[in-house]
Amino acid sequence: MTDLRNEMDSDLDQNYSLNSNADPKNMQELTIYNVQDKFQTMSDQIITRIDDMGNRIDDLEKSIADLMNQAGVEGPGPEK
Repeated sequence: MTDLRNEMDSDLDQNYSLNSNADPKNMQELTIYNVQDKFQTMSDQIITRIDDMGNRIDDLEKSIADLMNQAGVEGPGPEK
């Protein structure tokens, strides 16, 4: 948690020129916006990776089914 706070503070210092008379409410809103933006970026990356993994699993299942057909093995039977 401390690392996240240090990173946020560093980003604020690097990306925004704030004077010492900055309104605390504006600083708080800026920090909230910054965190929300980072969260959204991370969420998008996670969703993309999950979608990619789902596509890979679908491809793998199709490949396995094709191999089983080529080998003359029937698919799994009905579950008991």
